[in-house]
Amino acid sequence: MAVMITNDIFSCFVFYSVLLVIKMYVIAIITGQVRLRKKAFANPEDALRHGGLQYHREDPYVERCRRAHVNDMENVLPFLFLGAIYSLTGPSLAVARLHFLVFFVGRVLHTIAYLLALRAPTRSLAYIVAQIPCLSMALQILTAVAAYA
Repeated sequence: MAVMITNDIFSCFVFYSVLLVIKMYVIAIITGQVRLRKKAFANPEDALRHGGLQYHREDPYVERCRRAHVNDMENVLPFLFLGAIYSLTGPSLAVARLHFLVFFVGRVLHTIAYLLALRAPTRSLAYIVAQIPCLSMALQILTAVAAYA
């Protein structure tokens, strides 16, 4: 069964959303690989499998990767909600695409800054850039539904 998304705005939202979810999976894989390389396991059973309980420990870089992943969950999940609802409010395709693209680029830059420990305020600026379209979408959603409240 083929699924067709005929709404251009929603289709654009789905495209960027899937890219963001893939990016989150990549960070999860990176975190796991760093755990293996650094031999720093969160669970004793994993440490035992990979050499012993001495590897049931934290590692600063593993924690950095994990925090990048958690930060994505805290920011990408609200974007998925806001973007889906925003797509239903009838924005122009160009404006919607700009919102989705700016959020995506901001989150990619944030992840790169986090994983590579780039100098401050790189990560903070990327975070702010990604929050601007979310705030804009939230305000436009509220404006669109205010008449019905």
